[in-house]
Amino acid sequence: MTVPNLRCSVQPVASGAPNAELLVLGPSLGTTTSLWQPSLRLLAQNYRVLRFDLPGHGASPTPAEPFSVAELADAVLALVDAVGGGAFHYAGISMAGAIGLQLALDHPQRLRSLSVICSGAKIGSPEGWADRAARARTSGTSSLVGLSAERWFAPGFFEREPSLSARALNELLDIDDESYAKCCDALATFDVRDRLAEIAVPALCIAGERDISTPPEGVRNLAEAIGACFVQVPGAGHLPSLEAPSVAASAVLDLLDAVVPWAGTARARVPDAEGDVPRASSTDPIPTWLPTASAAEIYDAGMTVRREVLGDSHVDAANAKITPETEDFQNFITRYAWGSIWTRPGLDRRSRSLLTLACLVTGGHEAELRMHVRAALTNGLSRAEISEALLHTAIYAGVPAANSALGIARDIFGE
Repeated sequence: MTVPNLRCSVQPVASGAPNAELLVLGPSLGTTTSLWQPSLRLLAQNYRVLRFDLPGHGASPTPAEPFSVAELADAVLALVDAVGGGAFHYAGISMAGAIGLQLALDHPQRLRSLSVICSGAKIGSPEGWADRAARARTSGTSSLVGLSAERWFAPGFFEREPSLSARALNELLDIDDESYAKCCDALATFDVRDRLAEIAVPALCIAGERDISTPPEGVRNLAEAIGACFVQVPGAGHLPSLEAPSVAASAVLDLLDAVVPWAGTARARVPDAEGDVPRASSTDPIPTWLPTASAAEIYDAGMTVRREVLGDSHVDAANAKITPETEDFQNFITRYAWGSIWTRPGLDRRSRSLLTLACLVTGGHEAELRMHVRAALTNGLSRAEISEALLHTAIYAGVPAANSALGIARDIFGE
């Protein structure tokens, strides 16, 4: 085995900071540096960003010899040394997440932080990787497009974002078959479960809620094993940087800002009542209201939350009724109510549901109240808690309003 040659691209820091630290981004098997493109503007605001391609993927040449995940980690280190060396931050998805764990074990002095995304200390089984390697060698990566479409994306994403999905799958067709197979061979022998206690780098583990390749529970267990923060991206599958780019990027930046406090000042984070800046955790929503997030990214994050809280059937029905006259309003609601408010980290969704119910009762907005009683149940409130909240409004919003609200709640509970 030997250390393969990798190729990379380097994005300069957008703020122009002369001492900006380096953030290295690694892709999933079968993808290229473009996997991180939707998150790049956020991540490059205060950091130099290096993105690399796996062997035989994208710009990286075809390897002549087999390689291990440990040798891939050495190859990444060689790239960093080629652009200036020193310590760096690292975030990797799936196979690149495994590379990140190997870096933390073999070169801990070089890592400032580690973000492991939809990955694990052991991924899949040796038999499964052997089968996939054989398929790539005999039938080519084109034979893996259907499998990848099923395993990469959460249900409905392909229909919502056909161009993004198709572009990722088209790149798979261009990957060298033997290189893909060699990557499978490397993953077949990768297993660092017995060494996780050695990892002491500040770390984050991110899971996609709908990921079937590396399910959230396994990623959570990894986070516990290495003492990392755990974040689950709502509605995402195996590629959060593509499916929910602002959410994934914000989670990574929360970790980096904790390690490099000065960098976070440029993100205009909003302090809580005690003056502390809230950060993402296993229970906190991910802030997508950063001023560096684009309108499209905020809309995407808002649509994700809207579907989770109100349900796909409700949102689909609302979208089906959109007319040219109401389209701007629907976009406004998704971006500002769901993308800019419901994603803020200051309150959890249960608390937001309670506040919403109280506001709707006070305003007499009974049609919206029906929708948000259902949403409150989705967000984990019990019938008793909803009834208690509505009883409370009788004192402050008036008995008739509370009486009508309790009647609406009774109907919803009956459904």
